[in-house]
Amino acid sequence: MKIEASYLTSAVSPKGFLRTDKPIIAVAGKSNVGKSSFINMLAGRAKLARTSNTPGRTRMVNYFDFGPFVLADLPGYGFAKAGKAEREKWGKLMEAFFAEQGVAHVFSLFDIRHAPTKEDLQMVKYLYFYAIPFTAVATKADKLAKTRVKPRAAELAAQLGIAAGDLVATSAQTGRGKDEALERAEQAVQVFFEKTEQ
Repeated sequence: MKIEASYLTSAVSPKGFLRTDKPIIAVAGKSNVGKSSFINMLAGRAKLARTSNTPGRTRMVNYFDFGPFVLADLPGYGFAKAGKAEREKWGKLMEAFFAEQGVAHVFSLFDIRHAPTKEDLQMVKYLYFYAIPFTAVATKADKLAKTRVKPRAAELAAQLGIAAGDLVATSAQTGRGKDEALERAEQAVQVFFEKTEQ
């Protein structure tokens, strides 16, 4: 799949959600899990999505044109310093997004070094409950010794309650997992168009 990615638009409320004939693939994960770095890795561009050391930076849905599909970067969840009202606002935006956008696939991101949080487990339950196809992505694999990545990825998959084959270990630093993630995206695009042709 040839990718030429560019920024499209951002939405701070459901009124701003992008209407498109292309399949939408969303990137979800808690604050500071590496969503922007993951998106930049897929795009092969260092600064397509803005990265920050400050958690909770993405407070809206950011849309990027990836050619065959549109990628939606969702606000990070579980940011402790955000006020209750702001967390509720993000939660409502996320729920509206999944209810209205007809998402073809979700890349659900988790830091490979840590056990999943309560919010991480809620996200996986949510995706299963609404039968939204997803791939679990273990980010920051370069932070572990190479021999630790595979066993830790299997451990994380078990903690999330998913099959080990449904989790892709990635590193934005080394490009690890990029091809596998793009393969999942390509499969999601094929399924989307097969369904629309029926």
